[in-house]
Parts: sequence; structure tokens; C-alpha cells
Amino acid sequence: MNTDLIKLFDSDETAIREVLAQTLSGADDGELFIEHSQSETLSFDNGRLKGGSFNTDQGFGLRAVAGEAVGYAHAGDLSLSALKRAADAVAAVTRGYSGTYAAAPQRTNKKLYGDENPIGEPSFEAKVSLLSEIDAYLRAKDPKVRQVTASIAASWQVVDILRADGERMHDIRPMTRLNISVVVGEGDRQESGSYGVGGRRGFGDFVAVDNWQHGADEALRQALVNLTAIDAPAGTMDVVLSSGWPGVMLHEAVGHGLEGDFNRKKTSAFAGLMGQTVAAKGVTVVDDGTIEARRGSLTIDDEGTPSGYNVLIDDGKLVGYMQDRQNARLMGMKATGNGRRESYAHVPMPRMTNTYMLGGDKSPEEIIASVKKGIYAVSFGGGQVDITSGKFVFGCTEAYLIDNGKIGAPVKGAMLIGNGPDAMQRITMIGNDMKLDTGMGNCGKGGQWVPVGVGQPHLRMNEMTVGGTQA
Repeated sequence: MNTDLIKLFDSDETAIREVLAQTLSGADDGELFIEHSQSETLSFDNGRLKGGSFNTDQGFGLRAVAGEAVGYAHAGDLSLSALKRAADAVAAVTRGYSGTYAAAPQRTNKKLYGDENPIGEPSFEAKVSLLSEIDAYLRAKDPKVRQVTASIAASWQVVDILRADGERMHDIRPMTRLNISVVVGEGDRQESGSYGVGGRRGFGDFVAVDNWQHGADEALRQALVNLTAIDAPAGTMDVVLSSGWPGVMLHEAVGHGLEGDFNRKKTSAFAGLMGQTVAAKGVTVVDDGTIEARRGSLTIDDEGTPSGYNVLIDDGKLVGYMQDRQNARLMGMKATGNGRRESYAHVPMPRMTNTYMLGGDKSPEEIIASVKKGIYAVSFGGGQVDITSGKFVFGCTEAYLIDNGKIGAPVKGAMLIGNGPDAMQRITMIGNDMKLDTGMGNCGKGGQWVPVGVGQPHLRMNEMTVGGTQA
């Protein structure tokens, strides 16, 4: 298709810009966000193709910002008449208000991913064949396998952002993902394991035999480990977190609390702590949207600001927040490229991209050996966090006992319970093996979902509360 989205309107760019200029007269900021998106999902379950969907959507969102107020309207009809109706609604926010329209984001020549639409390659038939092959491979691998679920998802998003000052920004965003989950059983007991991989690129490497077999083997390994797991102990104990995906705890317990809107409104546990020590010495946390082809990366955010490498906590001190344009202006700070929205039907807000902790100087073996009795958390499932208090609860999907510095029996039902700022102070050892997750993160906030990345090195955290099934 033609990726010049203005040409999808029933009017020319001049007329569209006239409406935009009139709507945003007197506003502090705002834009016309135009989007065309395609998505495909195929799922294979119990030896057959269980579901398939293909969707195409397009529309616009028109926003005017006046101080703390936002006027927003959207439509799936790319017509001048729909834009004028939206403008009538949005302009209400600037009546009686006289602002100075903010300067446009600075441009860069950086491009973090290609333009190719991954939906068409490989073909539908090849994708179904791959999912069937994954199913057959796992069932032949171990007689304990009782259920295999595999899915492929791809999306392609084109966005145009028009501003009242004549600036126009454009981005094409591909995304792919492969997920595999396995249920194994022995007698009446059943346990599961899973693996996912994805990023802003074509299926390419993901569907290569060596790679999907590695993912299938990992899902099966985790399931078989859980099949032998004993009940997790409960109490206060030292915890070692593995590298990579366990960074989701950092994302939830700390990352959300460092988003600009929560801090401007003083509803974050980190509000008012800029420049103060909020984590143990050696802890440095960044949000980095500039990593090539990563799931959470963006060439530009949904306001047109180039993504950045933003240091949030530096050697234990709070030094930055993640900002969209509105909250940055109201707080006297700069926009950091974190203004994101789920689609044209949603208003942008400060959101994370790829959030991770930098590595330290300890080996993973050294960290584990330092713990007399504790829990080694390798992977997490779901978690919850209260932004205001910082309290969190996370369930472990793969965890082990640590006994006298050695990894012991696998455990099931382990829950990590704590408070984000307090937990950051309990970090006593930081590994030298920082890695990002495999590309499977989604983040929810305010009813909107966006793709994200997480990561961290191995960490030792002292005297954490662990919920389990053994007293």
C-alpha cells in the first residue's frame, strides 16, 4: 500500500493542515496522529489450527493540549468532514485559553528497524506448517507432553504525525512474535512451561529450525522442571534473580513509578525524590528505546520525539523520569521520547520502552554461592504493583531452593512480595551478565497496551518476603 497516509484522506494536505492550524490555535501543543495498521495471529493447539485472525485498521486522533487539560477526538473515517467534527470537539479545550505552541521535536537520521511488512512472509501455509511441526516435535520429544500450544503473531503499523507548525513525522513499525507453551503430566499432576521470542523485524531467524527448536526445548525443560518441583517455603529469605526476563519485576516495581505523569501528580512512591538515593549503590537503571529491532524500541515515539537512552537511576540516585511532551513541559523538564499510545483511538502518555538495569562486577556463580539459604528465581509470570505505595507481588514460573551456596530442588508456588523503593535498597550483589528478555513483553497502563522490553543481570536481594505453600 501507499505509506503516505495523507493520501488516504478524501482531501489534500493543504485543507487538512488548515483545520489542524485552526484547532491548535492558542494550544500549548497537539498534533494529528494518523495510523494504518495490519495484524495477523495464528494459534495451534492440541494438534490442530485453533484460531486465526487478520485485521486491518486505520484512523486518526486529533489532540490539543492546554496546560493540564487535553482535548482528544478520534475516528476511523479518514475524511475531511470527520476531521472537522473532531476539531469542533477538541477546540473546546482551548476556548478562553492562550498558550504558546511548543517547538517541534528535534529530528535525527536514526532508523532502528526496516519497513518490510512481516505478515506476507512466510506464507500462511508455511506458518501453519511451522506450528504443526513445533507440535509434532514436542510430542515426539517426551511421552509426558500432554498439550502443546504454539502461536505466531505479526503486525505492521504506519504512522504519520502532523503538527500545526508544519512539521510532519513518519514511521513504519514491523513486529513479530513466536510463542510456545507445553503442558506435561505424570499421573494426576500437570505442570507447564513456556518460551517466547520477538522483535521489530521479519520472522527470519525466529522460524529457522535451530531457533524454534531451542524455544521448544526451553518450554519443555521448564515444564519438566516444574513437574518435579516441591512446594515453595514461605518467609523472609535472601533471593537471587536470574538475568533477562526477571527484569519484569524492575519494570513493574520501579519503572512505572518513574513515569512522568505519576510524579507530576505526586502519586508515585518516587515523587519528590529527584537527586536522592532510592536504590543501593551500584544500581543503575535506564530506559532505552534506541536498541535496534528490539520489541520496545521506537525510531520516534507517538508524539514524534526520537526515542532516547534515558538514565533513570544512576549509582543508586534518582536522576530522571520518563516523559511525554505534556508532562515534561509542566514539570520544566525535557521530553524523553516516551510518549506512547496503543493506537489512534488513544491519547499518548509516558510509557516505558526497553527498561533494564546495567551490569555489575559479580559472576552469577559467585552470587549464588554467597547465599546460605534462599530462593533462586529464574522466571516470572504475572505480577501486580500499586504505583502509589510501590507494593508488588510476583509469581515465579521457575524457581529453585539455594542451600549452602548450591542450587537445590525446584519449587512451585513461590511469590516475591515487597515494595519497589525498599526492594532496590536490598540489592547487595549485581552480576556482570546483563541481558534483555527474548522479546515478549507487553505493558498495560490506563487501559492501553504497548510492547516493551525488560532486562537485568543476576541480582542478590537480601531478606525479601517470599510467599509459598510451606510455613
